[in-house]
Amino acid sequence: APFRIQQFFAVSKDGTRVPYFIIGAKNLRTDGKNPTLLYGYGGFDVSMTPFYSGGIGAGWLSRGGTYVLANIRGGGEYGPKWHQAALRHNRQKAYDDFAAVAEDLIRRKITAPRHLGIMGGSNGGLLMGVMLTQRPDLFNAVVCQVPLLDMKRFHKLLAGASWMDEYGNPDVPADWEAIRRYSPYQNIQSGRTYPRTLFVTSTRDDRVHPGHARKMYAAMKANGNDVLYFENTEGGHGAAANNEQQAYRTALEYSFLFKALR
Repeated sequence: APFRIQQFFAVSKDGTRVPYFIIGAKNLRTDGKNPTLLYGYGGFDVSMTPFYSGGIGAGWLSRGGTYVLANIRGGGEYGPKWHQAALRHNRQKAYDDFAAVAEDLIRRKITAPRHLGIMGGSNGGLLMGVMLTQRPDLFNAVVCQVPLLDMKRFHKLLAGASWMDEYGNPDVPADWEAIRRYSPYQNIQSGRTYPRTLFVTSTRDDRVHPGHARKMYAAMKANGNDVLYFENTEGGHGAAANNEQQAYRTALEYSFLFKALR
């Protein structure tokens, strides 16, 4: 009852109108100070639609947070063409869309970079890594869950080879030329300041190898960046084996975000 859902559109770099949903208080202020969590996925023809989650409700919304769901290209919100628009060599379009949503939230004074955090898992974890390395100016905190991050080797680890239709084959020079421009691990810049980041993974992840998160964390730590790391010893690709572990991880993530974004 205290919340409402609104839909807005951002304009991406190539002029495409990108929809997104804001879930927040009915009396949401437009003073640029709302702790805001922007979530996205943008891949594999998966559609993201607004929903209410007890975990998000208790851990984020009821504590004064605003939740935003971005419907970027790569997903299936507008059918197969929306998915295909960000395949392989066009992958950057999904990342441009997500950045455009962040910029639109700031323009509307829903939030500001100081109070804006982002979260995503799996392919959405790759999205987080790209945003972290390409647009660190837009965000103050990043939760990067069970992510793909080293796109030079993704196809050699666990289920990675099955995703080459989505991203391309790094062993093909033309594909790697496109991939290397956004691959997070290869684009860490020495001396650059990045938003505080929490990497979350599982030792037992059988889809995306935990090595992605481990090596990205280690590289950023060695670079002097403010990074945190949580690896659950079980739980598979969900990084939690039961509701208790899920609740713990969710509390960890939202506590991290509120400390950074208030």
